[in-house]
Amino acid sequence: MMRDYYEILGIGKDASEDEIKRAYRTLAKKYHPDLNPNNEEAEAKFKEANQAYEILSDPEKKSRYDRFGHAGVDPQAGGYGEGFGGFGDIFEDIFDMFGGGFSRGSRRNGPTRGNDLRYDLNLEFKESIFGTEKEIQIRRTENCSSCSGTGAKPGTSKETCRTCNGRGEVRYAQQTPLGQFVRTSTCDTCNGTGEIIKEKCNSCNGSGKEMKTKKIKVKIPAGVDNESIISMRGEGESGDKGGPSGDLYIYINVAEDPIFKRTGNNIYLTIPITFTEAALGAEIQVPTLEGITNYTIPEGTQTGTEYRLKGMGVPYLRGHGRGDLFFTVEVAVPTKLSEKQKELLRDFAKETGEDIKEHKKGFFGKVKDAFN
Repeated sequence: MMRDYYEILGIGKDASEDEIKRAYRTLAKKYHPDLNPNNEEAEAKFKEANQAYEILSDPEKKSRYDRFGHAGVDPQAGGYGEGFGGFGDIFEDIFDMFGGGFSRGSRRNGPTRGNDLRYDLNLEFKESIFGTEKEIQIRRTENCSSCSGTGAKPGTSKETCRTCNGRGEVRYAQQTPLGQFVRTSTCDTCNGTGEIIKEKCNSCNGSGKEMKTKKIKVKIPAGVDNESIISMRGEGESGDKGGPSGDLYIYINVAEDPIFKRTGNNIYLTIPITFTEAALGAEIQVPTLEGITNYTIPEGTQTGTEYRLKGMGVPYLRGHGRGDLFFTVEVAVPTKLSEKQKELLRDFAKETGEDIKEHKKGFFGKVKDAFN
């Protein structure tokens, strides 16, 4: 029994698109194969989360799933909704009993688009900021190079199915008291293709397909983030009967940086400064995405003060310009002082009129004394 997709992602049916996306990202990071090598359970949960997200992130598929459950999104169920409760068969029998000759259109002669593929790509933090080019390797089905996708042995060709005369379906008529009863079903001889392969291609055994490994260069634009998806038209699996190839969707995962924190297109970091620099003002060095830059802080700077470097954040993915860089200064209190340094601080305290008691009781010690 397949698990409920909402249960897999840990969300309710009223979850928004953003909530669905956040829930999936959390699970994808937790169970990603790169972070859980040789862990079959994690791999299974990762695939399960992917399947749930694929359905719930698509409004049309989500609607069918909400109405019909798994049968509504399972192509093996005989058609979305149709396989649920057999409504298609019921209506077909009613039409046929009255001589309507109702047909379900089971012939599979027409072009069919190939399947889409997904690839998860890990990027370093600065690669996502400035963009890069990556070479990825995927496995996909392609038209057989020996028979060009026909499935027939080179030098031969397919023949029209004699059972259905190329229609891909057969009709059975029966006379009843209510009129002629006509049923239409897929041809068992050609499986609905309308064609027969007498001599199969030795390379693909008549399937017309072969699995290949392909290297693809992917241009990563500047400014991508964890929620970014790059689509590559026609790089999915090949179609059937001359149908177009599917697409390749590349999902971006960005590693965290030990210094910079990204929020949208802005960058944030914390810089420690000394008491002297805070009191007198100073020119300090600030790490940026491009390197070190100098910035002058005024005298009397308080710990927690935030400064902004305009246009030094992340490039906008769609559009011109960049976000900003914000840095917060934090006054570092020295933990080890020489006697001379201590004496200078005592003199400083006297000059400012500050009464220093070096061995003060702690806050909770005072509270304890107050209740004795």
